[in-house]
Amino acid sequence: MRRTPGRLPTSLLVCLLTCLAALGTVLAGPVAPAAAAPGDQTTSTAGPVQVTLSVLEPRTVTADSVIQVSGTLTNAGDDTITDVSVRLQRGDRLTSRQALAEDAARPSAGTTAQAPFLPQSGVLDPGDDIPFAYSTTAAELGITAAGVYPVLVNVNGTRGGLVERVGELPTYLVAPGAPTTPTSVAWLWPLTDRPHRDAAGRFTDDDLAAELSADGRLDRALQVLEDLPDGGRGVPVTLAVDPALVQELTAMAGGYTVDGVAGAGVAAAATWLDRLRALAAVHPVLALPYADVDADALQSAGLSDVVLRALPGTPAGGGAGEEGADGEGARILADALDTQPRTDLVWPAGGVLRADTLATLQAAGVDQLVLAQGAYTDSDAAVGRTGRAAAARVPVDTAAGQLTTLVADTALGDVVAGADTAPGGARAAEQRYLAELGVLTDQLAAVDPAVAQTVLVVPPREVEADPSWATPMLADTVTQTWLAGASLTDLAAGPSAEAGTLVAPTDTTVLAGEGLVALARADAVRADLAAAVGDEAGDVLAEQDDAIARASSTAWRGDPAGFAAAAADVEQTIDGLRGQVGLVVPADGTYSLASSDAPLVLTVRNDLPFAVTVVLDLRARSGVGFTAGDVPPQRLEANSRTVVTVPTTVRQSGGFTVVARLTTPAGGVLGSEVELRVTSTAYGPITLAITIGAAALLGLLFLRRLVLFVLRRRRGEARPVDDDVLVPADGGPDADHPAPTTRSPV
Repeated sequence: MRRTPGRLPTSLLVCLLTCLAALGTVLAGPVAPAAAAPGDQTTSTAGPVQVTLSVLEPRTVTADSVIQVSGTLTNAGDDTITDVSVRLQRGDRLTSRQALAEDAARPSAGTTAQAPFLPQSGVLDPGDDIPFAYSTTAAELGITAAGVYPVLVNVNGTRGGLVERVGELPTYLVAPGAPTTPTSVAWLWPLTDRPHRDAAGRFTDDDLAAELSADGRLDRALQVLEDLPDGGRGVPVTLAVDPALVQELTAMAGGYTVDGVAGAGVAAAATWLDRLRALAAVHPVLALPYADVDADALQSAGLSDVVLRALPGTPAGGGAGEEGADGEGARILADALDTQPRTDLVWPAGGVLRADTLATLQAAGVDQLVLAQGAYTDSDAAVGRTGRAAAARVPVDTAAGQLTTLVADTALGDVVAGADTAPGGARAAEQRYLAELGVLTDQLAAVDPAVAQTVLVVPPREVEADPSWATPMLADTVTQTWLAGASLTDLAAGPSAEAGTLVAPTDTTVLAGEGLVALARADAVRADLAAAVGDEAGDVLAEQDDAIARASSTAWRGDPAGFAAAAADVEQTIDGLRGQVGLVVPADGTYSLASSDAPLVLTVRNDLPFAVTVVLDLRARSGVGFTAGDVPPQRLEANSRTVVTVPTTVRQSGGFTVVARLTTPAGGVLGSEVELRVTSTAYGPITLAITIGAAALLGLLFLRRLVLFVLRRRRGEARPVDDDVLVPADGGPDADHPAPTTRSPV
């Protein structure tokens, strides 16, 4: 083969060029890889190094700000990484909330402006982490105008002899303008937990003690509020409290057992209630329905009465609720927290309601709702997605009249919900929260800075909040000049938006199945007993109502087996109340009557802790010879024995089998049907007639013999007279035929 003179082989040329490129890289220092080129898109998962922020200051950037970023770099890969360096680079300014949403879904590559790399000390072995710190200026990043800017924390390092991007984290810098009216932010802070007691009120576990202990979920939920500036007086957070939780904690504080063993949360429950009481003196309290019942599921099963009884503003026994009404839930919170909670507003689980559920709530006096964005056909205007001002209040026309609804901002709620597990850590989540509010303020400034703007933040019911990040989020409303704190009352009186009409729920995550059937049966027994109790049924059956509500809690939505077990337990427990009323019969089950109209005296027991009215029904099994008269309904006092006199009529002596049954006025059977043996020694009308007839016949026979005897004496007859032959008187038809004479033999 001939070789061309002066030319190098291709393979050798490629090798030489590669070496020169590597040498240039070393001499030039760390550089961003080709991935940082204009138009290239990156994600927060690029490379093996995970970036976690602990500091990102200032929260509000100005043109002369010094920007400081620090945190931790963790090597989640299998290779050792050396020569680690970090820099900050930003993308184009975001001018609308829609643009922010798009950037969050596909983060900017941050190629508009770049600060220089800064080497970090330490080597990242697999599984290890090192701290990092970085500082730059707003001028260096080209931030000269108000707005929200996407930025990228870019991490370079040497891996396998090559310099490359080994990690990155997208976040935001917020440089809001100065609107005439700051954006008002309201928070609804949930304090709820799943039920921990069975239908009889016994604690089924001691999990609540762990939630209350140091660093438990409920402990942290209060600490978030306790750590607010000035005790939270400038941050009007509304506390959404479940009365069932407070009732359980009150029971725990008084001493409780779990499977016969003393519970561990006595002191923690008392302390937690004291802390909540102190917070309730500062923040408004919203009473949730008892046990946070699944209103839509109950409504679908025809159990709207359960929904009504669970509402905190519904007086015992039903009736319309209103703010300050003396309902069961309101009483629980008022007694435990020394405050009067709101009861006119409902925050349904899932944030969407069926139309018939809404009608039930309105009939009970509810005139405000907190709903999710998905509850409306067009919610963009309410949350500022149209480029104009956000307004959390949305009036809705319903068949029962206009209803005030407050829209929970989904994006902000999601940020809070995922802060504990957010890429980059909770500080990065807070920065996203500020970016959402910042872009709202910025886009409003371009339209009309004087327009009022309102936003509602609603975390999930059982949010895993930590004071290290949740408290700053809430405090931002008073520490950032472009934000202002607001209450739900402020939002309801503030600007409104058109968000279309309400839509039907599409989420199928509701209580369902055999559990709802069991609840329906339990509620039917409850209704039957209520008829026996009378006007005070709402107060008397409060424990049973609470038990049904606990089994109907939305907390069971994610636990179908737990829901089925809770529903079966409440059905069995409430149905068992019927057996606590019944007849007390003699040991041999026999009653004796001394006369044909002697009453039957029975004893009826009521072992229930409340009085009931019962109806007694008796009937003879054969239906002949014995009749029981009507007995008026009997009122049986609580834990008592009552004597009931039953009028009877006996038409013949002997024994009778009588079936006795107790029912409620509505016809529900109480106790067990029993058989009684009734005996009678008295003469009934038939027996008496037979006896008198026999006596009369005997009297006539005796009179006959007496007459015959007298007649014989008068005739002087010596021979006996046949008792069965009437001897005619003298001159009678037999006188011409004398009896034949018998001769004696000679």
